[in-house]
Amino acid sequence: MDSLLDFEECVQDSPEFRLNLDQFETDVSLLETQLEKVMKLSGKMVEAGQAYSAANQLFLSSLAELSTFHKRDAIITSCLNQFDQGLQEMVSFHTMLFDQTQRAISQQLTNLCTQFLPQLAETRKEFLRIGEDLESAAAKNAQAPRHKAADAERASHLLLATRKCYQHFALDYCLQLNTFKTQQRVDILNSVFSFVHAQFTFFHQGFDLLRDLEPTMKTMAVQLSQLSAECAAKRKELENKHLLVQQRDASGEPIVSPCPGSDDVIQGYLFKRSRRKSKTWKRCWFTIRDNQLIYRKSHKEDAMVLFEDLRLCAVKSLENTERRFCFELLSVQKCCALQADSEQLKQTWLSALQGSIDLAYRERDSQATQPKEPPSLLCGGDASPGPPTRRPAVLGVALSGPGNQRCCDCGEEEPRWASINLGVTMCIECSGIHRSLGVHLSKVRSLTLDSWEAEQLKLLCVLGNDVMNRIYEARCSEEGRVKPRADSPRAEKAAWIKEKYVEKRYVQSGGSGEAQRQKDEARLQLYRASLDGDLVTMAAALAKGAEVNGSIGEEGGRTALIGAAVGGSLLACEFLLQNGANVNYRDQRGQGALHAAATAGHTGQVCLLLKRGANQYAVDERGQDPLAIAMETAHADIVTLLRMARMNEEMRDSEGVFGAVGDDETFQDIFRDFSNMASHDPEKLSRRQFSRGGEMKEEEGEAEEEEEK
Repeated sequence: MDSLLDFEECVQDSPEFRLNLDQFETDVSLLETQLEKVMKLSGKMVEAGQAYSAANQLFLSSLAELSTFHKRDAIITSCLNQFDQGLQEMVSFHTMLFDQTQRAISQQLTNLCTQFLPQLAETRKEFLRIGEDLESAAAKNAQAPRHKAADAERASHLLLATRKCYQHFALDYCLQLNTFKTQQRVDILNSVFSFVHAQFTFFHQGFDLLRDLEPTMKTMAVQLSQLSAECAAKRKELENKHLLVQQRDASGEPIVSPCPGSDDVIQGYLFKRSRRKSKTWKRCWFTIRDNQLIYRKSHKEDAMVLFEDLRLCAVKSLENTERRFCFELLSVQKCCALQADSEQLKQTWLSALQGSIDLAYRERDSQATQPKEPPSLLCGGDASPGPPTRRPAVLGVALSGPGNQRCCDCGEEEPRWASINLGVTMCIECSGIHRSLGVHLSKVRSLTLDSWEAEQLKLLCVLGNDVMNRIYEARCSEEGRVKPRADSPRAEKAAWIKEKYVEKRYVQSGGSGEAQRQKDEARLQLYRASLDGDLVTMAAALAKGAEVNGSIGEEGGRTALIGAAVGGSLLACEFLLQNGANVNYRDQRGQGALHAAATAGHTGQVCLLLKRGANQYAVDERGQDPLAIAMETAHADIVTLLRMARMNEEMRDSEGVFGAVGDDETFQDIFRDFSNMASHDPEKLSRRQFSRGGEMKEEEGEAEEEEEK
């Protein structure tokens, strides 16, 4: 054991004590420097260890994510989970090791330094100061003159007091130095021992943990062996398939047939021309599936539907372009040019598209039910599929109108589309242009795919292409405008249709008067024609700018629709409704078209207005709704119809949550019978009335069998 400072020598303050004291102070300074170095490096080691633990934790998280690819293999998943748990425990052990290291090295040594070294420094400072005072007192005592007894005595007393104080501080300083030198050995050894014990515990825990994982590692070794064998066999199989495909497709022609097990009719790459930039083509992946043409611009984008229903499309080869192997699809809304890589692929796509269209028509016809319209509307042709001479029923009726066998705008034969509100037929390309104008100008429907009501078909027969062209093309020759033909470019047709229906450039004007006066005259003309049921005059008035919902002040604020309801023309009401007439508009007396029809006893108009959404609960200035008016005017059929409509609406509201959702089937059947009778036998609806006593009476000249029927 190292020697300590001798307190006896300290009191004597001998040169030997001074040498030992200097050596002690040097050792303390050196030990302080070494302790600071150890604590600093210990802190760095702990910081590095904590960073290692964090990085290790991230690494284990990535391994856990990687193991999700084998979640279907129970054995591998179990092994990987056990490995992950074991490694997670190792990370925890590391964390505990670094915490114990910090406590063992940093905290214990820091306590040693902070407990002794600051006090030692302060005591040494006082010890040196008192030593200097002692030297000064000894010098003064030696210099005191002999003949001055008082000064000599004071110098002697000062020297004695200073020497005692010095001895006291010297003894305290020696005690602190000896105590520090004794304690530092215990603290340093204890600190190192704690650190080594923490290391021992860490490695012992790791050994136990890995020993527990030994069975799992053996299981994983077996799995690795099996996976290696399966991987080698799979690689061999893939190489064989690659060789077979390479030999089979050595010609380099792209494959356009669908993949096995796919619902696609055909799929492959085609060039698609941009709709805005006609010289821009982009290669896309196209697929025919579920009677739709679908394409994908790139593998990073979702598939988009180019044509919703191929039944509404026509496909043809495109020869008047600079590019080869092109073909075109036309629909109501748009047209699209496509290009294949070769003539063979072009013909394959044309056959596939046409085949899909034909198959969709056959499936629809095989599932369709027989139409419920009366025979008078179905006399235009056979509804079964076949050659063009055997047209569907609606198509046959529509084409029987004047001039309806050709497109109203370009003259192409066999049009398959029509505008309900204009009462004209058109080809597929012109129908697409009409649809782009908006439904407020033209409501386009298919004559072969959409359902048609009796009144709508009659509009096509009564108006038709010849009548409407005489109105909208009246000034065509005066303007020197040449009507486009069937083979004219689409842009030329679009310009013509816009001039004809939007700008109404060729409609016969009323002269050079003011525009407002002409509109007022056209509005009055529309109202009077609606009263008389003159569809041609009504169409001409609308073409001249008459507002369909404009009211006539001298007629009590009535609109043309109210006038048509008063006049009793079913087709006039339908024509106005299709052109945007407000079915619930009311005049100055608070009466609308449904009130007027109920007052006049026009059952057909009541039926039509109810179908178009007329409010049967609206009351006029007398507080009467249409049902009350029908009761007052004693029209039995209208009362029955309104009561049934009200009953059906009340049942639907009350049973909407607990019962069947939708209209009552009985009401629908009765409603359909009224509608058909109003369309084809309107005279039958005006023969029954209530008597004032509440009983029905027969009108003069009515036969009993007709009444029973």
